[in-house]
Amino acid sequence: MILVYYNKNIYKERLSLRNPLHFLATGFGTGLISFIPGTIGSLSAIPLWWLMTFLSLKIYLLILLISVIIGIYLCHRTSCDIGIHDHSSIVWDEFIGIWITLMMIPCITWQWILLGFIIFRIIDCLKPWPICWLDKNVSGGIGIMIDDIIAGMIAAIIIYNLGK
Repeated sequence: MILVYYNKNIYKERLSLRNPLHFLATGFGTGLISFIPGTIGSLSAIPLWWLMTFLSLKIYLLILLISVIIGIYLCHRTSCDIGIHDHSSIVWDEFIGIWITLMMIPCITWQWILLGFIIFRIIDCLKPWPICWLDKNVSGGIGIMIDDIIAGMIAAIIIYNLGK
């Protein structure tokens, strides 16, 4: 019997922040932080979200759509380069999920931002149906992105209803 020691950090050696795809996929390098990279990635996305709040809704949605399309490609490429699907250092999907969530907060206060962040992270971590099914059955860049997109949409609906 051969035992194989699996260490996710070995795969980080295949990442290069000089590669623009890796740099973006890791949330400008924040996904390389070993401790709770998804949470750190979501937090790192908030300053960019705040800058996007100064844009019109049409421009915000356009940037979000472009970020999703680019994200599918860069997450797929980075995942292939690392050699493992949806490695924890890939956090661009968290950026998208939190941007979708925070789009629906009723006003920009730290309390609403914190609530949106917490709701998104809980949904993203628990992965209720259909998120868990999508996470297990959809591969490639779309598979990496889709669970966070749906988690962001569910969190956005919750935030919207809480803000009524």
